[in-house]
Amino acid sequence: MADDDDDIDGGSVPVFDRQARTGSIGLLVGLALSFVAAAAVLAMVEPEKAAPYVQILLGLLAVVGVFALFAGAIGLVRFGVKPQGRSLARVFVDGFDEGLLVTDDQGRIAYANAAYGQVTRAAAANDLRTIERIFAGNQEAAESMFRLSEAARTRTPAEAEIRTALPIGTTEGGARWYRVKVRPLAFVADRGAEGHRLTTWRISDVTRERDAQESSFQELQQVVTFLDHAPAGFFSADATGRITYLNATLADWLGHDLAKFEAGGIRLKDIVQGQGMALIADAPADGRTAIVDLDFVKRNGQSLPVRLLHKVPVGASGKPGDSRTLVINRSAGEDASETLRAAEVRFQRFFNNTPFAIAEVGRDGAIGRSNAPFLKLFGGAVRADAEGARGNLADTVIEADRPKLAEALAAAVEGKGDIAPFDAQLVGDDPAKRRSARFFVSSVADGSDAGEAVIVYALETTQQQELEQRFAQSQKMQAIGQLAGGIAHDFNNVLTAIIGFSDLLLASHRPTDPAFQDIMNIKQNANRAAALVRQLLAFSRRQTLRPEVIHFGDTLADLHMLLGRLLGEKVGLEVVHGRDLWPIKADTSQLEQVIVNLAVNARDAMPGGGKLTIATRNVAADEKLPYATMGMPAADYVLIEVTDTGSGIPKDIIENIFEPFFTTKPVGQGTGLGLSTVYGIVKQTGGFVYCDSELGRGTTFRIFLPRLVETPETEAARIAAESPTAAGLPASVTDLTGSATILLVEDEEAVRAFASRALASRGYTVHEAGTGQEALDVMEEVGGEIDLVVSDVVMPEMDGPSLLRELRKKRPDLKIIFVSGYAEDAFARNLPEGESFSFLPKPFTLKALATAVKETLGR
Repeated sequence: MADDDDDIDGGSVPVFDRQARTGSIGLLVGLALSFVAAAAVLAMVEPEKAAPYVQILLGLLAVVGVFALFAGAIGLVRFGVKPQGRSLARVFVDGFDEGLLVTDDQGRIAYANAAYGQVTRAAAANDLRTIERIFAGNQEAAESMFRLSEAARTRTPAEAEIRTALPIGTTEGGARWYRVKVRPLAFVADRGAEGHRLTTWRISDVTRERDAQESSFQELQQVVTFLDHAPAGFFSADATGRITYLNATLADWLGHDLAKFEAGGIRLKDIVQGQGMALIADAPADGRTAIVDLDFVKRNGQSLPVRLLHKVPVGASGKPGDSRTLVINRSAGEDASETLRAAEVRFQRFFNNTPFAIAEVGRDGAIGRSNAPFLKLFGGAVRADAEGARGNLADTVIEADRPKLAEALAAAVEGKGDIAPFDAQLVGDDPAKRRSARFFVSSVADGSDAGEAVIVYALETTQQQELEQRFAQSQKMQAIGQLAGGIAHDFNNVLTAIIGFSDLLLASHRPTDPAFQDIMNIKQNANRAAALVRQLLAFSRRQTLRPEVIHFGDTLADLHMLLGRLLGEKVGLEVVHGRDLWPIKADTSQLEQVIVNLAVNARDAMPGGGKLTIATRNVAADEKLPYATMGMPAADYVLIEVTDTGSGIPKDIIENIFEPFFTTKPVGQGTGLGLSTVYGIVKQTGGFVYCDSELGRGTTFRIFLPRLVETPETEAARIAAESPTAAGLPASVTDLTGSATILLVEDEEAVRAFASRALASRGYTVHEAGTGQEALDVMEEVGGEIDLVVSDVVMPEMDGPSLLRELRKKRPDLKIIFVSGYAEDAFARNLPEGESFSFLPKPFTLKALATAVKETLGR
């Protein structure tokens, strides 16, 4: 409200109500007596003389009656019984502190209380004006009044605060603030106002309130200024660690521009050095003040030693609110005169920034003072309770390792030295994540009776043990691979002889001969054995691959029908193709074998039926994956996910699934080479394979193959190399005979005998050698007659690459074919760069040998 001396006396301002009933019974009696007297007078006058007067009187009465009817129709005159008093609501509204005005839908005033007259300086009912008329000439109020008028028209509530240069209705005084509210009023259903919609306007002088707000704001601004320039820093952080307030002193210490600071723009962990966040997280969140010594990090990277008086109040909901933290600068520039304080700062830095977790432990195992790494390592297991107790050290390790800890603590309490360190598994919130640490225990041995008797140092070894396990697994897989590769090589020599001599026998027998079918059975079973050997070579990564640029989406689409037949009717197949898959370089047939092997394994894991999903997508180098991919460098990959809904793989055997001949299937239902083949092919292609499984829910294999980024030069070379006539030869060779002279070098006598007979049967002249040295001797004897050398790779005394280097000294243009049970890449790296040679993998048939010789000689 306005000041008292500016207000009009409330008693002189009437309450205006257009609907109020007025009148007097005395006037009505007087009017009736007048008509009776007139009638009596006219009765005493002669009729002829009284007639004009009677007509005049009746005319007047008729006019009065008609006027009363019209006045009643328009509401100017109301007929009825006068009320016997004001209702409770009317008394309340009449005495309302705020000015109240009621208008009808035509904008006419229907009611105004006394307070409205006081605020608007209306001395009488005739002086009352509507709110819109009062502020009509005020330019500052134009926008607010337009909004309020629109609200009244659309019958929606609204309010606004309007400033005027002078009080309403006066030409003197200072500026005033008025709060104006408008809201619709329900229909009035009484007889006098039937059908009208009313609107209420409320107005009050809020100048004093605005002045108080302005004063409070100024005081608050002054307090903020004092806090900003206090000799101590101050900040407030929310429950997520984002700083919501920072005073100018702390901003200056940290090198931040306070004008650019935004609430939540800086995280607390961004300004806390080392593992100091563990100390802050350990502070009680129940309103108590904790003292924390740590280092902040300035914007330029320098350290700032500080002491925090940290308090986290509890909100009304019971959850921790924003912190109130006072920061005391403890750098040398501030406390150079306090030697003890400087020494304490140095100790706190050493104590909290060491990589070791350190804690004082009592005789009963109770944890005392500890450093930040200790709190971070053990987390909630050592969080202080309401009394400040941190629990017992034995509760931080699993049950099986507690005897070792108890023994070490007992030895330290007895004052023994040289206590051997020990490893223990830590208790964690997630049982699936195994965490471990190495403990070092030493006695205090200071002769005091203090509760702290032992100092415990702990160093987390989780990652180290994981690396050790992976290294051991890698060494085991490598050893198994070497063994498998060696066995496969020897088997290939045997199988080459079996398959080769079978071909020779088949060439000399007709299909009608009794022995022909027996020879065919020998060859077919030898080919089956050769397939098993290829799987061993795939695991040992010594098979021959023919990599090419492929788009795996096309390859997977071609496999869809085959996979459907393999899975059968009980297992549903869903293929999810990633968009715009990057190209990769791989052997298409071998990659198809990977998918087929995984699909067959998935089918066997779902004997009652289920679903197999194969999904592909690109994985960028900077993408954060939600699962572990240890050992895989950051790069662009094409991801192939094969997921089934089968029985899952137990945790205790999942590390062995890629080993050759390891299988959980019954005898006779698997060779144990399916997943080992997958592992070898993926590794030889340069990719990575991981397995995640959960019993009862299924298994997911994830294969990451490196993205191929082709340049125009490499693309042109690839297209040229893929051309069937790139070497000037026809796409297929039908005539396998010849007349050239060939030097055959093979240390396995059976293989050498078969190859020699096979080549001789095709018209070639063959010179044999069992070792590399024998081959050089033959070259010395025969000289330039040799057109082609067919040599094994792995031989005693001198291997194939070494023989080639010696032959090149005298015959640089000599053509050579290497035959081996190992992959071409296994020995090609030992040859000079750009060396030209052909390759024939073992085991080979007579036709494969003759074709390779014919093609090489034709170059």
